[in-house]
Amino acid sequence: MKAGNSMYGQNKYGTFYYARDSGEENGGKEYFVDLARYVPLFVAELAEMAEIYRTEGSEIGKIKYSISDLLDQCFIQTATWGLHLWERELGIVTNYQLSYEQRRKVILAKLRGQETTTVEVVRRTAVSLTGCDAEVIEYPSRYEFVIKFTGMYGIPPNVKQLRDALEEIKPAHLGFSFRYRYVIWDELRPHIWDELRKFTWDGIRVNRVDKFVRWQNLTDWNWSKLGIHSWKNVKEVEEEMT
Repeated sequence: MKAGNSMYGQNKYGTFYYARDSGEENGGKEYFVDLARYVPLFVAELAEMAEIYRTEGSEIGKIKYSISDLLDQCFIQTATWGLHLWERELGIVTNYQLSYEQRRKVILAKLRGQETTTVEVVRRTAVSLTGCDAEVIEYPSRYEFVIKFTGMYGIPPNVKQLRDALEEIKPAHLGFSFRYRYVIWDELRPHIWDELRKFTWDGIRVNRVDKFVRWQNLTDWNWSKLGIHSWKNVKEVEEEMT
């Protein structure tokens, strides 16, 4: 068993150093150096020399890949297994359940938080972490501000990480809250009920196509069997059947 497997288990980062093993395999092929090109043909065609060049070319390729991979760790946007070094430097608790991209956003938000906190800094932090356009509405008399998400319907991703980042960068006396965008009745005027009746209300309000459970797909179920499940669970079971 590789050391990485026991260290990190079966998480999304894979084996030792967050999938570095698999990366080196791919890197060796991508960066393979064909040493046979640099010698006369009659030498390259010797079986012994061909094997030497193949082995050495593969090892040199791995070295080239490792150098390139190491340089990637020096930049947040390309760092992978080196992200924990950035997190340690900035005092961020490493969360291995997050993807590389999510961790990069947290790091960048932390760096932005070292600037003087302005409305624009707060807005950029929100956009960076959620990937959703947003605006900041100030309420000075109430000592609070609201982040209004305008770029998508429903709740955007990484809201918890955004909340943690805002607690780090905002003035201590200010409160804040989030305002999400949902479909309003006027936006449904072009549609008729027959078009909408096949979708759930939760799906419509965030502009997502979520279909209702169809009763005919539950004909094999009786009330006793359905009674132990929530409606959400029944819906998920029905979707698996379709």
